[in-house]
Amino acid sequence: MQFMLILNETPEDFAQRLDPVQAGPYWGGWNAFIGAMAQAGIIVNGDGLQGPQLATTVRIRDGQRLVEDGPFAETKEQLGGYFVIEVPDLDTALDWAAKAPSALTGSVEVRPVLVMAPPA
Repeated sequence: MQFMLILNETPEDFAQRLDPVQAGPYWGGWNAFIGAMAQAGIIVNGDGLQGPQLATTVRIRDGQRLVEDGPFAETKEQLGGYFVIEVPDLDTALDWAAKAPSALTGSVEVRPVLVMAPPA
């Protein structure tokens, strides 16, 4: 089964990415996590994301396109990236999610990937 691990970080954790003092330990934790998943052969896809200040949100209201700079809501956590993994079951996906550095101070949402039936 495929599951998406949606990696949410606190603004403080997200800021460590570019901090010269904190970037080494920050990326070291992520590199260890990614390396463990790669060694287990479970990564299907994944990407880190740039900061929410670079986001653009689109909505359609009354037939009009509305475009706003930034994320759509003020939150205490920021989407930092995602992985799609292939593992036997939800329990295994949860085990991997618990190993993500963002699970320590932010969160990891785990969702099954929707399997679409081929058109008839």
